[in-house]
Formats: sequence, structure tokens, C-alpha cells
Amino acid sequence: MDRLTGFHGPDLHDLCDAAEAAILDGGGFGWLSPPPRQTMETYWQGVLLVPERELFVGRLDNTIAGSAQLVRPPRNNEAQNLTGQLTTFFVAPWARGHGLAAGLLRQVEDAARRNGLRVLNLDIRATQKRAIEVVEQLGYVRWGTHPHYAWVQDRWVTGYFYYKDLIGNGALPQGD
Repeated sequence: MDRLTGFHGPDLHDLCDAAEAAILDGGGFGWLSPPPRQTMETYWQGVLLVPERELFVGRLDNTIAGSAQLVRPPRNNEAQNLTGQLTTFFVAPWARGHGLAAGLLRQVEDAARRNGLRVLNLDIRATQKRAIEVVEQLGYVRWGTHPHYAWVQDRWVTGYFYYKDLIGNGALPQGD
């Protein structure tokens, strides 16, 4: 697992290939079908330009096979300056079963802690069963359900919302 700060060699090509495979397998991060390659390349290149985003990739045999992003709140959001968002979390179908998903999550959590964040939030479509298993095994707490989270194949798909307390045991004290 490593943080990408630039694309070298086949990195961009590999990342696009892995993302396309995940999208086709129903594990996309918003896309239901792969966009044109230029759109995908532009998206990933843009991620590296956003100061509040950190892109992490998992490799299998030195080939990028998955990704996850840490999104920090903008500086003007004082009320949420201790929370981050985990997004674009996927592993290509051909690379599953090698511990990449858990490794990516741990990498993002470590980066969040280094950035002074105390809570990490994420959301997942209910159809993404393996991703749900991984986040729950790693201590993420499901706090909400949205029955109209996404429109997929002419029907609504439920979404789940999770958080993880990065400095405690996963249970945050209840506020008023």
C-alpha cells in the first residue's frame, strides 16, 4: 500500500484498469458503467491536485489493483475539522482475497490520524457485500441507512453510513 503523489510508469493506466474492472463488477464509486478512458484519467489526475485529498493504492504484483481516498474537511469548516471522509474505496475483482482492502483502510486510517483527524466517515451501497464485511470487521459502526441512496438498474438501492472513532474503541460518547 502506498500514497500516490504523482503517476509514474504504468500507474495511471493500471489505476484506470482496476477502477473499470471494479465498476463493471458493481463496485464503482458512483459510476455504474466505466466512463471513456480520457474521463477516467482526468478524474484521477484531478484527485492529485486537490489539497484536501490523499490517494492511496494497493498493488498486487506491483500493479495497482485498488484505491481509497482520504478527504479532509476544507480549512473553513471548523465544526468538522476533526472528521474525514473515506471515498473511492475499491479493489479490482481479479485482486480480491489478498488483504488489499483491509490494507487500504488501515493506510487511510493512519493518514487520518497523522492529519489530526479523530473520526473517519464512509458510505457504501448495500449491494457491495464484501466492502461492508471489510469495514465492519475493521470496527466501523453503521449509524444509518438510506433507502433511496442510489438509483441502479432501474431501482433504488439502500446505502449504509459508517464511522470509526480513530482514537478510541469505535464508540463515541453520545452528545446532546
